[in-house]
Amino acid sequence: MHAKRRSVERCMRRAVERVTIWWRREWLCVSRTGFAASARCAPHESQGARQAAELMGKQKVSYFHDADSIGSYYYGPGHPMKPHRLQMTHNLILSYHLYKKMEVFRPHLATADEMMAFHSPEYIDFVRRVTPDNQHDFAKQLQRFTVGDDCPVFDGLYDYCRVYSGGSIDGAIKLNHGVCDVAINWAGGLHHAKRSEASGFCYINDIVLGILELLKHHPRVLYLDIDIHHGDGVEEAFYTSDRVMTVSFHKYGDYFFPGTGDTKDIGVKSGRYYSVNVPLRDGINDETYQRIFVPVISKVMEVYRPTALVLQCGSDSLSGDRLGCFNLSVRGHGECVKHMLGYKLPTLVLGGGGYTMRNVARCWTYETAVVLGEELQDELPYNEYYEYYAPDFTLHFPTNPTMENLNTRQYIDSVKQQVLENLRLLQGAPSVSMDVMPDLLQPHVNTNENPDARAASSGAQNPAEFYDEA
Repeated sequence: MHAKRRSVERCMRRAVERVTIWWRREWLCVSRTGFAASARCAPHESQGARQAAELMGKQKVSYFHDADSIGSYYYGPGHPMKPHRLQMTHNLILSYHLYKKMEVFRPHLATADEMMAFHSPEYIDFVRRVTPDNQHDFAKQLQRFTVGDDCPVFDGLYDYCRVYSGGSIDGAIKLNHGVCDVAINWAGGLHHAKRSEASGFCYINDIVLGILELLKHHPRVLYLDIDIHHGDGVEEAFYTSDRVMTVSFHKYGDYFFPGTGDTKDIGVKSGRYYSVNVPLRDGINDETYQRIFVPVISKVMEVYRPTALVLQCGSDSLSGDRLGCFNLSVRGHGECVKHMLGYKLPTLVLGGGGYTMRNVARCWTYETAVVLGEELQDELPYNEYYEYYAPDFTLHFPTNPTMENLNTRQYIDSVKQQVLENLRLLQGAPSVSMDVMPDLLQPHVNTNENPDARAASSGAQNPAEFYDEA
């Protein structure tokens, strides 16, 4: 048994060593402001792969992950947000061989200009310059931008924000140009950040950046949030707009963070009735969640008719989460993702909260399989973090059978009635006159840049480089 384990560990080490940036095949064109897939540099098999996927009834998926850095950032001792969960998720996805079913990319580092599409220049400049060593020189800014205990200054903060934001922007660009049907960035989904304010462990609101990118090509974008916390940052960003409908299912009341998201919060001006909030109570289980989720989403799709979809899949709504108080199973959480994929819209799938790391990895690996239309065995394959999943070493774990579900049928019916009544007051999906969009397929390239550095800065990671074929 020990010999077998050592052999597997050697294979895993070789696999990690062989991960390379697959920029030589030039799947992507790179510019200072990001990258977009180019028709002239697309792989020859893409059209055939797309046709095969359509014949099989499966969607073409792009997956974004920076294996070199994202899991190594550290908020500090005792902080519940642990980016290491992203490395655990990625490792489990590799161990299930799901990488073979999708195109894997390393995201570009979002630029200051890209982040300033939403955030204020002063805030971005602060995030760029502040470090643990010099933060005492920024006392006023720390208070102004609410950076402190929940959102601490840590080593590499700015690059961390650039990585997870870049993945969401890149995913939106690929969706805009039909390179994929679904784009996944589990590092994204940080939904609390405001224009000039860090909040709830979130510094840059990558979701807003991704939606703004989608709005360049799509008249109406639906944002759906199943994190246990209200998606207040995204709602606030589009509170006066009818081009984005925000829908959030979350715990509300008992001073639970962030304290917003009542059914009466519906948007203002042009955005009136385009903010949809579904406040829930402790202990909600799969059955109760679906009883309100399905009718609300069905009505949303009927009246709004979105042309693109953004899913925030915060896994702190799972049973047993360190900061959560819901009682959802991995399957129940994934059922929401499966339901939304059934609408066959260009979809950006993002992470979010989740503070019991082993369950975060289980959930997002399962939902990666849901996106791919793959069935996974419950027994976990051996992986680098295998011991974290003790004592059962399974993908699915039991919910809490003794946890009381405070969401009575009467309460759920009352909330559902209020939400559906608000949706009935909509006059129909807004008609948007779209401006002629610039040709993002041919981005500007600074000829003064070092072309080698430019090419190596991002690109697809060859799935074949993850493992030797046995």
